[in-house]
Amino acid sequence: MTADEYVEQAGKIFVLSDSFIRIRELIDDEASTIDDISEVILLDPALAGSVLKLANSPFFNYSGKIDTISKAVLVLGITEVYNLVIAYFTTEAFKGIDANQDYLDDFWVKSIDCALLMKFLGTSLGIVHAERLFILGLLHNLGELVVHQITADKQHACESQDINLLPWVKQQDILGFTFGECSAELLKQWQLPYSIFAPIRDQDIDDLSQYNTETQLLYVAKRVMSNSQVFKGQNLDYSELLTGSQLKQLGIDMDMLANAVDYCDLERLGLLCILNPNTSMLY
Repeated sequence: MTADEYVEQAGKIFVLSDSFIRIRELIDDEASTIDDISEVILLDPALAGSVLKLANSPFFNYSGKIDTISKAVLVLGITEVYNLVIAYFTTEAFKGIDANQDYLDDFWVKSIDCALLMKFLGTSLGIVHAERLFILGLLHNLGELVVHQITADKQHACESQDINLLPWVKQQDILGFTFGECSAELLKQWQLPYSIFAPIRDQDIDDLSQYNTETQLLYVAKRVMSNSQVFKGQNLDYSELLTGSQLKQLGIDMDMLANAVDYCDLERLGLLCILNPNTSMLY
């Protein structure tokens, strides 16, 4: 099966709600207003609550109180609120997956770690509105859940804690595509922006010189996350997963990576509590 065929089957199971589709249409419509978008968000109390919790969390570090959806859109911007909406509905879409809870808990911890690492590295490098980068980390590996739902045995076969056979290399060998490529196909089916699915599609391409900063940062963040989560306990050096030239290209040094991991450890629970409360109980 190709990545397209997996997504075609999974697309009947993992669907975004009508509320998301309506919000996306409003954001794409230049004639719509902040009030129009806010009203649709408010129709879903759980969504509105999650957006406000995220907007007031240390993740955004806003000094004031954001107590309405309209204010969230004004303060954070339409794009940022849209990313929060995507984050909420993505976690909702996969709640019906046929998978062991321990496996799902581990999956979302890795995804949130990658999201936090993206945000920290982007901020450290002075990227404007670096918070927007977190959505790339959060969604980067959804293809794993797609493969797990359709052929769980193949997903299990793709697992690897061997530094000499990296998981994404094993995925290519077994499936003929990576989980990242499968993730991108799902996001395209959901009609998410090219700026989201393109970096996710290209996250495992080693020659980063021809790709944008978002793709390069996702490449780095994924490998830093893998060092602490996939290969945890092996005391690997980052040089086993990242080359000096790749880091130099972005202006990242080892101190920045260490600080990024510390930030991740500090903020992980806060995001888990909002996006995946069941997983947060582990911490």
